[in-house]
Amino acid sequence: MSAGYPRRRIINKKSYLSLIEGHFSLGLRSVVSARIYIEEMMMARSVMTTRRSFGHVAAGLSASSALTVEASATPAHAGRVLASWNDGAARSAITDFVQAVTTAGSRDFVPVAARIAVFDNDSTLWCEVPTVQLMFAIDRVRQLLPQHPEWRTQQPFKAAIDNDMSALAATGQRGIVEILMTTHAGNTSEQFAVIVADWLATARHPKSGRPYTEMIYQPMLELLDFLRHHGFRTFVVSGGGVEFMRVWAEKVYGIPPEQVIGSTIKTRYQVSAGGTGELFRLPAVDFIDDGAGKSEAIGKFIRQRPIAAFGNSDGDLQMLQYTTRGSGSRLGLIVHHDDAKREVAYDRNSDIGRLAKALDMAGPAGWVVVSMKKDWHQIFPDHDGEQTDGSS
Repeated sequence: MSAGYPRRRIINKKSYLSLIEGHFSLGLRSVVSARIYIEEMMMARSVMTTRRSFGHVAAGLSASSALTVEASATPAHAGRVLASWNDGAARSAITDFVQAVTTAGSRDFVPVAARIAVFDNDSTLWCEVPTVQLMFAIDRVRQLLPQHPEWRTQQPFKAAIDNDMSALAATGQRGIVEILMTTHAGNTSEQFAVIVADWLATARHPKSGRPYTEMIYQPMLELLDFLRHHGFRTFVVSGGGVEFMRVWAEKVYGIPPEQVIGSTIKTRYQVSAGGTGELFRLPAVDFIDDGAGKSEAIGKFIRQRPIAAFGNSDGDLQMLQYTTRGSGSRLGLIVHHDDAKREVAYDRNSDIGRLAKALDMAGPAGWVVVSMKKDWHQIFPDHDGEQTDGSS
């Protein structure tokens, strides 16, 4: 386990007893199988929790940390599933859905093989203000500057070097794409993975001072674990670069590389001077995994329609539609960023993660809209609301 990459949280097993309350609240006491009840009771006997350890991030992926201590929790929410979620319609919708599709004999029962849940990444699983991959690209411009002194006077690179976000925004989509292509290409897949890992080892969120891999949403981590405990396969389906995310997604979310779907640039197979076959990354867009592209990518790579989808913006609209318009019980959920105090509030008028069309469609479509302000009593793992240097 690399230092600085949070451990995938093992939910307090005792907390699964609260699922029984969910069974009863559904009015399904008579159909709750004895197997599920006994399983949860047996799980409750073993109370072993691990907390996410946040130390200084060691350079590279080979560093390890064995720090494990007893998990801390707010007393009012301790000892239950989805502990960072406040009681309310959003939390109930999740537990009710999972109960319905995993209870043998239920009319909504879904076999394990078909329990697929897809998650957007930016602003759904981790913080998008600022956009992490763009910050990586800007830092790469500065790192590569000695090889390209002409960038000091050439836009959009000058804006990145000067940290002038207004000037960078003025270059439009073309300027941002140029920076992304220039800083992400010119290397092999293995070399790029090392570059990303090294950057994450030292990069810090500008507001909190914490590693970006700690700017993840605790309630969503709990949701991932909750779904996997009930036989779901969880996938990331994001507009972010797939090779960027695959470096850290398993350590941070517990989602293996083969279950991470994202945007790609073109690659070319070549044989190195040493005779090794490798994939060389080219400065050309191959596929943008956003909007309708997310549904297309799901069909191409997962080859099954998910039964649950989680997003936060209009870029997730088609994925939510594709997921929830299938037959049987379905769950669509939107994370609404409405907590300016503990995170950032934005929706309809935002240039990042705009949420307008999907928010308007949520009611008629039956999608759950999660208020970060009202539905989550904790946003980030540990030290919620504090500004730290990422070393605690």
